[in-house]
Amino acid sequence: MNHDKELDARGLNCPLPILRTKKMLNELTSGQVLKVNATDPGSVKDMQAFANQTGNKLISTEMSAGEFVFLLRKH
Repeated sequence: MNHDKELDARGLNCPLPILRTKKMLNELTSGQVLKVNATDPGSVKDMQAFANQTGNKLISTEMSAGEFVFLLRKH
């Protein structure tokens, strides 16, 4: 899927991937998609909770080569 911006959160531990995701989403307009690459296993649960709490849509969560790839659509 195409995305408008990409965030490299690899090597960062909780809560930094979520904090940086929130900051980057604030720079997007409604409907734009953010791709987040992370290595913290806790980010899977955190990203789901973040999307539920903020109203942003978690489009997908994938694991590839030991990394987690998230796509979020800004509400």
